Amino acid sequence: MSVSIGIITVRDMQYHPNRRLVEAAAERGHTVIRVHPYQGWPGFRNQGEAVFFQDGDQKVPDAVIPRQGADVGSSCLALIRQFELLNIPVVNDFEAVRISRHQFYTLQALSSVGIPFPDSIFINSADGFFRAVKDLGGYPVVVKQVSRRQGRGVMKVDSAALACAIIDDHLEKPQKERRGLLVQRYLPPSGRKDIRVLIVGQQVAGAQVLKPIPGDFRANYHLSGQSRLFEMTPEINNLSIRAARAVGLDIAGVDLMVEKGGSPQVGEVNYAPGFKGLEAASGRDIAGEIIDYVVGRIKSQ
Repeated sequence: MSVSIGIITVRDMQYHPNRRLVEAAAERGHTVIRVHPYQGWPGFRNQGEAVFFQDGDQKVPDAVIPRQGADVGSSCLALIRQFELLNIPVVNDFEAVRISRHQFYTLQALSSVGIPFPDSIFINSADGFFRAVKDLGGYPVVVKQVSRRQGRGVMKVDSAALACAIIDDHLEKPQKERRGLLVQRYLPPSGRKDIRVLIVGQQVAGAQVLKPIPGDFRANYHLSGQSRLFEMTPEINNLSIRAARAVGLDIAGVDLMVEKGGSPQVGEVNYAPGFKGLEAASGRDIAGEIIDYVVGRIKSQ
């Protein structure tokens, strides 16, 4: 059975994950098409019948993979929900994407099932910022924009002067325009191990140890391109699967940090993880595993 799989994204199909998914699908006799979130329009007719309109003669896909990344907004979320109303398998679904696109919503989901992560405070005012710094033990702290991923929008703040600059940039706006900031306890990179685990179908597909750029505290493949395979342990395996499940994700990138002599903590849970580094390091067909999982979801409908 040949199927059509839609990828919700604004990126072109030469972007690595998109290109690899197209290749893996073609090898299995399937097709992958781009569903542009700003060139398709969900709606209703006949007193509530869900419909989807788009440019051209392109048919509605048999399944959908949202991969809009950190920039997912209301148009993309509406599109994801519409495909669900059309009884089309969506991997990952609306609620999981809604939670994982916001870092504090993600922490709330992790907290509800007892998954450890660094001490964190979500703030939306200057007073809240300085109270958070005090409650977290003083400078330095890590500050994150709640809707950014791949190490972007993440800052180490080690002084009141830098804090004031960040407040000016992000919190000196009318209250209704503020998205807030996540302030977290700083975990120094010295002696810290950063691990990215890829989950496909709530099973571990592979893991990497990520290495920060010299002088940077962030460990992310998109920033440094440096990684090596991680030899999986039962503790990391179980924690990663639990984290993905807590957020509701079938496909996930789970970032963990392990301080020297400490236990692993979850840093982020990403609904649209890249897998270029993992495929290169492991030789595994990660894109193929994703396609196989999605096709399995179609067949189980």
